[in-house]
Amino acid sequence: VLFFLILLFLFIYLLYILHDYSFILIVSGGVCMSTAPLEGKTVLITGANTGIGKETALDMAVRGARVIMACRDVDKGEEAAASIRAACPRADVEVRELDLADTCSIRAFAQKFLREVNELHILINNAGVMMCPYMKTIDGFEMHIGVNHLGHFLLTSLLIGQLKRSVHARIVVVSSLAHNFGWIRFHDLHSQGSYNSGLAYCQSKLANVLFTRELARRLKGTNVTVNSVHPGTTSIYCAVAEELHSISGKHFSDCAPAFVAPQGRSEETARRLWDISCELLGSISWLCAKASYLSNRHF
Repeated sequence: VLFFLILLFLFIYLLYILHDYSFILIVSGGVCMSTAPLEGKTVLITGANTGIGKETALDMAVRGARVIMACRDVDKGEEAAASIRAACPRADVEVRELDLADTCSIRAFAQKFLREVNELHILINNAGVMMCPYMKTIDGFEMHIGVNHLGHFLLTSLLIGQLKRSVHARIVVVSSLAHNFGWIRFHDLHSQGSYNSGLAYCQSKLANVLFTRELARRLKGTNVTVNSVHPGTTSIYCAVAEELHSISGKHFSDCAPAFVAPQGRSEETARRLWDISCELLGSISWLCAKASYLSNRHF
């Protein structure tokens, strides 16, 4: 057990010192070779003001998409948008405020988005926190599980109708190799009994994988696919690669299918986490319905 914990902390520490993921962009073995254009498409990326989110926004803009950068810090978002426009003068990018640590902010963002944007073709759930000291979101959730999982869970639920009305929509959920070290601590999801920032992060990344798996199951038969990825150019690959147009519920790294830990393949765990997430967030209609009762007309 001690040896395992040492390896875990070394791994998490490495991720922490490389928290903006710029290094991962350089060393990632996979390269997205797709040249698919995105003219007429709308892309929403959370946490797009820095690191991989910013690089992904630039790539989407170069392909001709309308890119909406959802950022907690609007000033930093505008700086990132300006740099994208400088690199690509024809870029159609805009910044909107979104704080994933506040469900009121998420609901306000979605309400405004649905009122002003007619279609959503690609949703990239990229934002996240890492190795935080113990703190809670506005709603009282432990920060890692609250932002990395619950925040995106709620955002996706509010935008799923928009995605379903768009043609061949895709959802990309940024997880991490760290999910291999994670376990869903249902007895203490918010780490109130004991707290370790590395374990909390790993739990949230496992939650991303499980959320992807369960959402894909519930979206089966619709025009929306969802896949999870390890950070890197794989976010772009899963958003645009033609060969993935019907692939859903999978995990990718280096622009290729990747190993998923056994705890990330448990349908029972995925469904239980789904139900608990709904209970914690409240006021989610179709997301809280039991999958066995869902049909396309209700979903």
